Amino acid sequence: MKRSVLIALLMAFAMIIAACSSSSDDTTTTAAGGDDGAETTTTADSGDAVMQRDFRFVVVSHGQASDPFWSVAQNGVNDAGADMGVTVEYQAYQTYDMVEMSNIINAAVASEPDGLVVTIPDADALGDSIRAAVAAGIPVISMNSGSDVFAELGVLVHVGQTEYEAGLIAGQEFAAEGVGSAICINQEVGNAALDARCQGFEDGLGVEVDVIPVVLSDPTGTQETVAGALQANPVDGILTLGPTGAEPTLAALEDIGQLGTTKFATFDMSPNVLAAIDSGDMLFAIDQAQYLQGYLPIVLLTKYLETGALPLGSVNRVMLTGPQIVKADTAASVIDYSAEGLR
Repeated sequence: MKRSVLIALLMAFAMIIAACSSSSDDTTTTAAGGDDGAETTTTADSGDAVMQRDFRFVVVSHGQASDPFWSVAQNGVNDAGADMGVTVEYQAYQTYDMVEMSNIINAAVASEPDGLVVTIPDADALGDSIRAAVAAGIPVISMNSGSDVFAELGVLVHVGQTEYEAGLIAGQEFAAEGVGSAICINQEVGNAALDARCQGFEDGLGVEVDVIPVVLSDPTGTQETVAGALQANPVDGILTLGPTGAEPTLAALEDIGQLGTTKFATFDMSPNVLAAIDSGDMLFAIDQAQYLQGYLPIVLLTKYLETGALPLGSVNRVMLTGPQIVKADTAASVIDYSAEGLR
């Protein structure tokens, strides 16, 4: 996405928000989500300057509570709830479980919210639940994953990046660096968005890429798996699909003496990833602006309920928040935003 288009989009949303609020005080409570083991975070704004709206939105994400990527997305959800003067409920889980996620979407639909935000990592597993929400008259917006399937499920608009194209850009960047062999580290096997990233990476690089599965919640195991794969079959480059894969890979490269010599990049960011880019130990990170992925759907749902209108972002109704490439020349400035929970 061209920088000018992204800036124009963000300015438009800034104008919407400025018209609705100027300051806020928010309170957040977290309670057990029942037998499913989920956490539900409810944010309600109490600031006098913000017009309070009697809307309740539920956000159901496949993101795991242990993944720092999703804490930033949740910050976006909570901040938007405060700025819009609406109640938001964000639900996250300890493991990647599509059956559980489907059940939680069903429960959310039964609670009759004014709007629903979902990620769609597996349309086959979640499709019936999402269609049920649409059939019940609940406006649904998808975020993060599902850019290729949301429309057929009746979802109004998708906020995120197109994953194959983002992977393609990563592969092209590696090819420009002279990488002739590479592996792709996948921390959520079965997530269609991550599969698309690896496929795009392979196509952009122009050589066959082995996909190495790891377990998101087991960083030590990930480090050992990556180190073993590199020692068994040395390669020129590594792409990880998130910080939970990137940080153990950094440790693995350091252990085997390849940190800074093997070309390495990742999707998404964390403070450690940004520091590694800034120091030259990593090439780049592909930033999809997950804060905006959490923030914008709440704004869109609020204005949709008030006006009946919805920005579509593009002709295919994908509102792009990425990919944005963060390299050494910009990493230092992004570190400050990361510390604030915004990147």
